[in-house]
Amino acid sequence: MSETEVTTAPRPLLLADGRPAARAWSLDPALRHLNHGSFGAVPLVAQERQQELRTRMDGAPVVWFPELPQRIAAARVDLAAFLRVDPGDLALVPNASAGVSVVYAGLGHRAGGEIVVTDHGYGAVTMGAERLARRWGGRVRTARVPLDAGAEQAYEAVMAEVREATALLVVDQITSATARRLPVDLIGAQARRRGIPLLVDAAHAPGLIEAPLDGLDCDFWAGNLHKWGCAPRGTAALVARGPLRDHLYPLIDSWGAADPFPDRFDQQGTIDATGYLAAATALDFVDTTWGWPAARRYMADLAGYAERIVGAAFAELTGEDASVDVGMPVPGMRLVRLPEGLADSRVTADALRDRAAAELGVEAAFTSFGGVGYVRLSAHVYNTAEDYEYFAERCVPVLGAWARAAREQRHPR
Repeated sequence: MSETEVTTAPRPLLLADGRPAARAWSLDPALRHLNHGSFGAVPLVAQERQQELRTRMDGAPVVWFPELPQRIAAARVDLAAFLRVDPGDLALVPNASAGVSVVYAGLGHRAGGEIVVTDHGYGAVTMGAERLARRWGGRVRTARVPLDAGAEQAYEAVMAEVREATALLVVDQITSATARRLPVDLIGAQARRRGIPLLVDAAHAPGLIEAPLDGLDCDFWAGNLHKWGCAPRGTAALVARGPLRDHLYPLIDSWGAADPFPDRFDQQGTIDATGYLAAATALDFVDTTWGWPAARRYMADLAGYAERIVGAAFAELTGEDASVDVGMPVPGMRLVRLPEGLADSRVTADALRDRAAAELGVEAAFTSFGGVGYVRLSAHVYNTAEDYEYFAERCVPVLGAWARAAREQRHPR
């Protein structure tokens, strides 16, 4: 469980006119949306802004596309201000994984080069690292970081895998499957001293962490604005500093290829960039309605409350402690351990996600780490304590029954 246990439900956030915060979204009221962390949720004002831009694009495409690079450059200024970085260091990409792919494609050949990742890494990012290592004729080394490891222990686990042949470090700022932070600041400082490039996968950081690049020394950082920032999907930032960024190019070759970084990313054929242009509308909506500091406090308090009541419900059902000791917890996500028999692999976790949506009417994240299944609870401003109380009262007993059935199927009497 998190270091600060939340025992009382936080008061729901309201809109300026007194309506529940969820009325500012188009989320299906027939479902419980407890998994903001996976795909985000776009407020209506940002949807409307994006549709307005699409209408203009479709109404006069020959006018729209020649002007698009200038529009994207202006949008980068606003988004850089939100992240508190220099707009000259920030390129826009479709998602964090795309930003990572840009880096993998842009790094020069390192004969025999090795790449260090962690066992908390996002699967697609790790698979990309494995492909790059094969091209280099090297290998991937995986740092094993205990779930309960604090900053120093996690740092030591990562650096223990560094060798003379290490040509790249790939580390999450916030992990997806395990909802914890990793000490990218400590790792970045040591990587700089040793001359090893560091790529930070920050898919969950924008919006969830205030100023996520402050004090962080890294060569590359890729974060999604469409998760906790609530921007239209397909909107992410790639921040690159230092000479290696001159080798980064968009995944689509276009007429801006001769421009310097990041300008060359502002022109990529006929992509629909309206999400980039509407992103600031989503960020500004949260800021002007509640303020990002208040929103983050609410998300943290609500996630802590959710962790407590859902964990207690599983413990009462199974007689076993369902709390999880996460070494570096994050504000808006919490883990609760599932009963044995559920989500013991990524495949079974995804299947459980789909079944819960279809049969329980709940959009929830189920994850696996080290052969143990977890429910990863996410909380955003539109969520309320009642969402998680519903899950604890209605869904936990059913999940317990599914777990018993799975165990009996595996070990019939």
